[in-house]
Amino acid sequence: MKKGWEIKKFGEVCNFVRGPFGGSLKKSIFKENGYAVYEQKHAIYDKFDNVRYFIDENKFKEMKRFELNTGDLIMSCSGTIGKIAIVPDGIKKGIINQALLILSPTNKLNNIFLKLWMQSENFQESLNKFSKGAAIKNIASVKVLKNIDIPIPPLPEQKRIVNILDKAFAEIAQAKANAEQNLKNAKELFESYLNRIFENKGEDWVEKTLGEVCVKTETVNPKLEPKKEFVYIDVSSVNKETKIIEETTTLLGKDAPSRARKFVRTNDVIFATVRPTHQRVAIINNEFNNQVCSTGYYVLRTKEIVHYKIIYYYILTFSFNEEMKKRQKGASYPAVTNKDVESQIISFPKSKAEQKQIVKELDQLQAETKKLELVYQQKLVNLEELKKSILQKAFNGEL
Repeated sequence: MKKGWEIKKFGEVCNFVRGPFGGSLKKSIFKENGYAVYEQKHAIYDKFDNVRYFIDENKFKEMKRFELNTGDLIMSCSGTIGKIAIVPDGIKKGIINQALLILSPTNKLNNIFLKLWMQSENFQESLNKFSKGAAIKNIASVKVLKNIDIPIPPLPEQKRIVNILDKAFAEIAQAKANAEQNLKNAKELFESYLNRIFENKGEDWVEKTLGEVCVKTETVNPKLEPKKEFVYIDVSSVNKETKIIEETTTLLGKDAPSRARKFVRTNDVIFATVRPTHQRVAIINNEFNNQVCSTGYYVLRTKEIVHYKIIYYYILTFSFNEEMKKRQKGASYPAVTNKDVESQIISFPKSKAEQKQIVKELDQLQAETKKLELVYQQKLVNLEELKKSILQKAFNGEL
């Protein structure tokens, strides 16, 4: 421990107020305007506008101990736990709901220093360790939080650390923004080239509907052999970013879900018709030959006149996905029909040699784009790790 620093219990340097029991804030008491009721989202997104719920003056007076004041910190305590925000000047007067915790630091603690410490791995790990709930995490108790150790340097040192971290994090944020923009540019470059291929038709090109260039695929009829294993490709099995089939399930025929109704073969192209704009598209490789996919996919098995990868790349175009977006129906699970897919018109060269050349060029460009994406994604990971490392050093007295 650095000279002049102290180790205190969190409860010694901060006052805690956990939000009221849910029954205290029933929807029936909410008003169209009045005193604000702040929620998890205000801590998670560090924004205090967009208030949904209000209470009247009498209720506010009754619950005044849960009032937010400038300079307080709020922390999310249920589900997405451990997100922290500092209450700024000028917010609408109000209280917290049951999913938040108010932290009011004593005069020994700079509130920005406290927020940064609470974002560090040490605190976040302690928080997760003492949180309960298998599906939805909840802060176990304020008493447990109060017993977490916190390093306390002198106030001038706290301010020095805050200034260093502010500058470092601003530079990291800028570097992340640059990497994210480069990642976006790489994706857009490929998409732009892909769209031009299908829009700039050559002289010897033909137009057909997808229904005309694909054969009808067989269904599992009436059912799979009860004791025979098969690989099941669910809608979520396809990674929408990489277009690779991942996390499949091996099942016995007798355990097949009702939606496991479509056989797939090598070089089939599968396209998820549920939430179609998410672009869950993949090519079936030898590993999944003669296996089964969900009815949530349309299976495109091409006829001899067109290369299967021409179909695959067409499904990735902006124009195809915009058309699917327009046609999707349903509130909870928007989807397109088989007829919506089959009716789409695709242009392609008659020449198989020209088709292969287009596929070769697109394969190369896609491979190069993925390499670039990996570089920028790794850079984002590295920047996040750098941020964690700097925070760790700050609270170990190593800055």
